[in-house]
Amino acid sequence: MMQIKTMQINDARLKNCMKRAQKGEALTIGFFGGSITQGCAASVHERCYAYRVFEWWKQAFPKAEFSYVNGGIGGTDSHFGVSRVWQDLLMYQPDVVILDFSVNDMTDDPGRTEEFFKETYEGLVRRILTARTSPALLILNNVCYATGENIQKAHNQIGDWYGIKHVSMKDTLYAGIQAGTYTMQELTQDGLHPNDRGHELAAAQITALLEETRLSVMDMSEEESEGEIPRPVTANAYENARRLTSRETEPYLFGFHTDTREKTGHLDLFKNGWSGKKPGERILFEETASCIAIQYRKSVAKPALRAKAVLDGDESHAWILDGSFDEDWGDSAQITMILHHGEKKMHRVEIEILDDGLDEETAVPFYLMALIAA
Repeated sequence: MMQIKTMQINDARLKNCMKRAQKGEALTIGFFGGSITQGCAASVHERCYAYRVFEWWKQAFPKAEFSYVNGGIGGTDSHFGVSRVWQDLLMYQPDVVILDFSVNDMTDDPGRTEEFFKETYEGLVRRILTARTSPALLILNNVCYATGENIQKAHNQIGDWYGIKHVSMKDTLYAGIQAGTYTMQELTQDGLHPNDRGHELAAAQITALLEETRLSVMDMSEEESEGEIPRPVTANAYENARRLTSRETEPYLFGFHTDTREKTGHLDLFKNGWSGKKPGERILFEETASCIAIQYRKSVAKPALRAKAVLDGDESHAWILDGSFDEDWGDSAQITMILHHGEKKMHRVEIEILDDGLDEETAVPFYLMALIAA
């Protein structure tokens, strides 16, 4: 019963947006996800799936005025996503949102399992559904074309609970590769990120669903009524997650320095944080939360400094934060979970630069991006 009611919510929202577009109103179409949503591997941004879907809206409803918001950031997951969704998406008051983290929520981090990402993903879904503009939401399941892997089963369980339609590249394009309809090289050069052709075909899967909905509202004269959003299916500790940078919190600095550079946009990740470059330098946070993670930079430049993180003075269970990144595609926004479903109270998080015997003048400083607290 709950799923039927929520299916009415999302169907009604999407149909009502299309009805508004038919009348020539202004709408904002938003996209939120990882590198594929950002448009990585497309020759120009206008050829990525997100912009192609945005173009469909303009062509399908020529009388309407549309705005485009792309909140994709490469190498990021729904844990980071739920903490940044306000400033990178919801502040623009979107009317329709397409959500994509089905590849990025895969991890071998023992502290952040599939069940963990199911919970952070639900928090993100609820954050979008409960936004002031009541956006219509569509789930996109991208896939690793080299292996067929993604986390769509867990994501779609959340989507089904809220009655959100989903479009799967695993069930369509990857299945086409398996059947011999396409070769992997036709769709992607690296086995993951679609090329122009891959983005085009992914967009076609999404717009086919949108076109089906558009045809169903052609003769609608009145808006459909919406139901209520159901209770969460997970513990849902992350719906109101906060990303605490130097703009949101004031830690105690013992040698660390606040980054004073201005951030130029949501892709300018390594700003508004703190840096340490000498062994023994420390930074101390006191924050009230039941879930806490540390976000820091892993650098492709080497050697990079390491730091030790201690929660509530428990040195016996410290975390080592290694600033070196073994990949070569660029610096990474690493997240290390240090508290999950703990007691909600004031916690002390202390981070100290380790003495690895590196030259202070040549070593890459340790860069602390934020705490993610919920």
